[in-house]
Amino acid sequence: MNRFGLLTIATALFLLPATTPLPSPPAPPSASPPRVAGCAVFPADNIWNTPVDDLPVDANSAAYIETIGAEVGLHPDFGSGLWKDAPIGIPYTTVLSSQAGVTVTFLYADESDPGPYPMPPDVQIEGGPNSGGDRHVLVVDREKCILYELYSAYPQPDGSWTAGSGAIFDLRSNALRPEGWTSADAAGLAILPGLVRYDEVAAGAIPHAIRFTVPQTRRAVVWPARHFASSLTGGQYPPMGQRFRLKADFDISGFAPETRVILAAMQRYGIILADNGSAWYISGVPDERWDNDVLRALGQVKGSNFEAVDVSSLMADPDSGRVAGRFVLFLSALWRGKQ
Repeated sequence: MNRFGLLTIATALFLLPATTPLPSPPAPPSASPPRVAGCAVFPADNIWNTPVDDLPVDANSAAYIETIGAEVGLHPDFGSGLWKDAPIGIPYTTVLSSQAGVTVTFLYADESDPGPYPMPPDVQIEGGPNSGGDRHVLVVDREKCILYELYSAYPQPDGSWTAGSGAIFDLRSNALRPEGWTSADAAGLAILPGLVRYDEVAAGAIPHAIRFTVPQTRRAVVWPARHFASSLTGGQYPPMGQRFRLKADFDISGFAPETRVILAAMQRYGIILADNGSAWYISGVPDERWDNDVLRALGQVKGSNFEAVDVSSLMADPDSGRVAGRFVLFLSALWRGKQ
């Protein structure tokens, strides 16, 4: 919104009759951002850490839900124990800044950060060392608060690695990937900020949006995504980066405490479309403390219980994950209330 538009809305505010009810301003970002290994996972005013429960429903919401699967249930793609001899979920590894970096050769080198990447001998790989899946590797430098992420990562006999793509994020910054660049995720986003972690659930709150996948996406992105991975152009297909939220009137009271925490986060912070995959698969970190039977109850929540959200009013800069200031958001809420 340009300055003229803001001035127009501000003027309208003072011209409203005294009895005109004002809309509530959008909910503020998380007062305290999530933390991993002592590092804030992006600033508090980052889009990942901002509630979307007050934002308008996207005009294409119904079409998106039908395309993804209105009657398909949520699937927690994480848990305890093993499935096909591999941990369930996307793990991460923490290192000190003294950890030696290794050379990584990328398939998509023109959209990858060259590194080097700190890879300890015991670095965790999604699906385990013998997996043939996405093989994500996430490493957090807990002293410098730098996040390193790789997709399709394989160690080589000489100590180097190969990977499909890789991205490096300063967790203290709101900077996004260059426009059009992928990351270790198809949407060009960081993976770690969207993972469900047991420690958060045990603490009683997940203060951020959650990563999820769908089978078909559009050849398009919405902020904060930077990259698409599809040739489909129909408006019924959701673009990468599309935010959804669990509807406010969905009753979560009958679920176990652990799943209530996850569902409450979906109502307040929502879920972000980050990759092509199975419908309504939400991502998390493997942990032996998860109760898989409790997590499976999330399957009772159907696609029809969600709605797509229009987050465009939050964007302060298309190249930044920072949300607009509270005053701008309030004026935006006022303007929507006058329509």
